[in-house]
Amino acid sequence: MLLLTRSDVEELLDLEALVEALAAAHAGLSAGEASLPPRVAAFAGEAGLLGAMPAYLPSAGLRPPGRKSDACGVLGCKLVSLFPGNRDRPTHQAAIALFDPENGTPAALMDGTYITATRTAAASALAARLLARPDARVLALLGTGVQARAHARALARIRPWEEVRVAGRDPERTGGLAAELGAVAAPSFEEAVRGADVVAATTHSAEPVVLADWIGPGTHVGSVGYNAPGSELDPELVRRATVVVESRESALAPPPAGAAELAGLDPGSVAELGELVAGTRPGRTSPEEITLYKSVGVAVQDLAAAALVLAAARERGVGLEIELEELPT
Repeated sequence: MLLLTRSDVEELLDLEALVEALAAAHAGLSAGEASLPPRVAAFAGEAGLLGAMPAYLPSAGLRPPGRKSDACGVLGCKLVSLFPGNRDRPTHQAAIALFDPENGTPAALMDGTYITATRTAAASALAARLLARPDARVLALLGTGVQARAHARALARIRPWEEVRVAGRDPERTGGLAAELGAVAAPSFEEAVRGADVVAATTHSAEPVVLADWIGPGTHVGSVGYNAPGSELDPELVRRATVVVESRESALAPPPAGAAELAGLDPGSVAELGELVAGTRPGRTSPEEITLYKSVGVAVQDLAAAALVLAAARERGVGLEIELEELPT
């Protein structure tokens, strides 16, 4: 089994290839090709939770070493902890284990914290590419943490922004991130959102930081924050918008698998990201339409990213090989 550290993963994950890998993964998921059971979690009292996210993704195209057969996809599971009270370490920490999908042999264990942040932002960028107006040029980033930085990097790859606004609850952190990004530090969430073409909400707020009245016609909103049973989104915004998710089965399920703010929506009214990629459902249908991508995070995103990492590690000879068991001689 190959062990890959955080620094290995950062070195090996091709950010240019990641958005396209996620597009293929979501198209496969919506076409029914992937196996994706709902996320489950064990709660460590009030402190946090440990979630398990297994999946099989045939579209990843990962061929086990030494095998001449066709690529047979990727099988794996992410274990991710969410401890909102963390101050000296990330609130989300993760490890990803990959297995040979033909015989179940453990193939790799890698850091999943960087992958979680990066694939989440890259999926948001994919959604914005598919849903934002072609003339969108003003971006509002809500939040000042890991996801805000990851979203700034990912969204910069899909188009040039004439103005980027940053808003958060801590003025010092807001100003610091704005200076780091060459962005404008907005004095409030409202002032960041009003007039923005694309809004990226990346907070852990249990109260709305994006109100429907602040959103103008034609705006695209992306939301990756999770703090059930609360939400960083105004319920009225959810009702007004065209809603797109990674997976209806996952997003419309009760927490911890799904998004509390989507409860009660008609599944037929909600599109999947993979359907937009494949062209089987429309994305934006008019310049005035408000669109909303609500992410809950699904394991096929992790496996698409992990497959890129593992393929690059094998090609470059990166990582530590270990034996988990003694093989018969």
